[in-house]
Amino acid sequence: MTAETAGSGGPGRPRGINHLVLNVRNLEASHRFWTEVVGYVQVGELKPSEARPNPPKMRFYSGDYDGKMDHHDIALVENPDLPAPPEDWAMFGMPHAINHIAITFPDREAWLSRLKHVQDLGVRFNRRVDHGMTHSLYINDPDGYGVELIYELPREVWEGDIDAALNYVKVRSTEGEAALEDEPDDVPVFDGQAAE
Repeated sequence: MTAETAGSGGPGRPRGINHLVLNVRNLEASHRFWTEVVGYVQVGELKPSEARPNPPKMRFYSGDYDGKMDHHDIALVENPDLPAPPEDWAMFGMPHAINHIAITFPDREAWLSRLKHVQDLGVRFNRRVDHGMTHSLYINDPDGYGVELIYELPREVWEGDIDAALNYVKVRSTEGEAALEDEPDDVPVFDGQAAE
């Protein structure tokens, strides 16, 4: 799809994903991951009511919208009957319907401070990659879902050739200080010409 056809005619098209609901084996363990590791804030929880006397154990979480909360970006529903997660996480070949969930940080500084926090908590960095449109850290939650923490590069870096930007990858270290290094000025520009 080209920029010319992106907004023209036809039925309405989605702007993006509004929220994601995950089934989790242990609500408390997942709550700690999504709040302490990733940084979401709990904004609600299902409670018994006349209309719903026995609700599932379900909590709702929001990111930061310039100091405001949303109704929810992520929700967790406890299901203790889920199978145990695999011992080792991998980018591909996992026995989950969801490959990974990408969480955007507002800027490079917020992203780097979160990476340092995650590292200080002792969370294993599965993969650190510079893509053509984002810089990314891949970790996993207690149920084995892949979670990608990203900051987006400026649109002018990738919008000229989205396919080339999607195919670009520069693998980074996953350990020590090297895992926290980032070179925001050393990125190729994908403008339909061969990337340098």
